[in-house]
Amino acid sequence: MSLEEIVNELAVTEQDQHLTFDLSGEELAVPVMNIREIIRFGKLTKMPMVPNFIEGVINLRGNVVPVINLASKFALGINNNDKRTCIIIMEVDIEDEAVVMGIVVDKVLQVIEIPDDEIEPTPTLGAKIQTNFIKGMAKKEDGFTIILDISQVLSAEEVAIVSDIHKKSDKDDQ
Repeated sequence: MSLEEIVNELAVTEQDQHLTFDLSGEELAVPVMNIREIIRFGKLTKMPMVPNFIEGVINLRGNVVPVINLASKFALGINNNDKRTCIIIMEVDIEDEAVVMGIVVDKVLQVIEIPDDEIEPTPTLGAKIQTNFIKGMAKKEDGFTIILDISQVLSAEEVAIVSDIHKKSDKDDQ
């Protein structure tokens, strides 16, 4: 499925639709309702003194949008960016604030329907291992697709950094 076909599918959104993507060989998904658009990976402006998983910022139609490298955040290993590397632009409610951010993925796969009754609960991995950013696990023939709760991926401190970048963009617009 081409990137254009996937973007067209995003236009018809339903509650149980999810965008699947590849991240360091793992298949993950996010709810379509959070996605604004998908763009090809391009030039990023690096930000000083931010965590390594914040890849930088992009200029999206005059707005500064922070871009998160999920592979780095999840310690999955970094793949080289190629022609299939994309940035998924998402709007996420974090601490009652709408934050626009991008996430870098190796490649976008498809839009699929995953009804709530087909989502397995997140496994318990022990008290010291955080899994609150995983909404659940969708069964597939050869394993699982991990469904992310993108609003829980960043810690409170990390949210503050991304939110500050986003707020600076809003101030510059005024």
